[in-house]
Amino acid sequence: MQLGYIGLGKMGKNMALRLVEKGHQLVVWNRSPEPRQEVAAAGAVAVETVEELVGQLRPPRVVWLMLPAGDVTGQMVEQLVGLLTAGDTVIDGANSNYNHTIKRAEMLSERQLRFLDAGVSGGPAGARQGACVMIGGDEQTFRQLEQLFQDIAAPEAYQFFAGAGAGHFVKMVHNGIEYGMMQAIGEGFEVMKRSPFNLDLQQVARVYNRQSVITSRLIGWLESGYLKHGPDLTSISGEVSHSGEGQWTVEAARELGVAVPIIEEALQFRIDSQGNPSYTGQVVSVLRNEFGGHDVEK
Repeated sequence: MQLGYIGLGKMGKNMALRLVEKGHQLVVWNRSPEPRQEVAAAGAVAVETVEELVGQLRPPRVVWLMLPAGDVTGQMVEQLVGLLTAGDTVIDGANSNYNHTIKRAEMLSERQLRFLDAGVSGGPAGARQGACVMIGGDEQTFRQLEQLFQDIAAPEAYQFFAGAGAGHFVKMVHNGIEYGMMQAIGEGFEVMKRSPFNLDLQQVARVYNRQSVITSRLIGWLESGYLKHGPDLTSISGEVSHSGEGQWTVEAARELGVAVPIIEEALQFRIDSQGNPSYTGQVVSVLRNEFGGHDVEK
């Protein structure tokens, strides 16, 4: 299908390249020109303005946003409202707060514009090779565009959840769970590093990831991180950033009356790690670098 695509960061560029390979006709825009040129070289049409992007699309238009959550996405949605016409569809692929998503969906609906929210997991590699996609919104709109999500995702790795904001909500909780899992790995490996045994932590990660109960992509990424940076992770910061989804998960849990002490403590660890680095923090940071390409070096 023909698709407008806005936002060519680490995730967006890789997803756009995948869609071009799958035969979709992409019209792309990004603030900086270099990613536009790279995607254009693969077969997309690159434009210099959002107005030009909308103008090149045939109605009913579909525009996918892969921008930072928050004001950047909100401002782009508002800009598109003035350019799109009834029956067009906006898809928000960012890690947007689901409360904001619900409000944006209502605003677009009032203008007879359709909306889907898509939480995307898998990092830049997943965006290129096949991601996990959690979609919320109107089911009829989803069914009309299902081929798009099938082509973005790894086999059987997409799911629709009814209701505007549902996809972003499921992705938010996913990220909260991710915080807890990464924290447990970091703590466990710091215990082993401080033990009286001279343990090869790379080999620990390797054997853990060979049919053990905790075999996972995270353990595999830790093994890879040790291979690149060494067991002391001396080049990796022990201060861990957080991007918001863990905080939102904790807030949503409080509103629903659900205790989430593990996720809450993992979030608090990241907050407290600023100015208080640790080996646990280095493990969590190297995992963030491995799956998301985050800048975590000292």
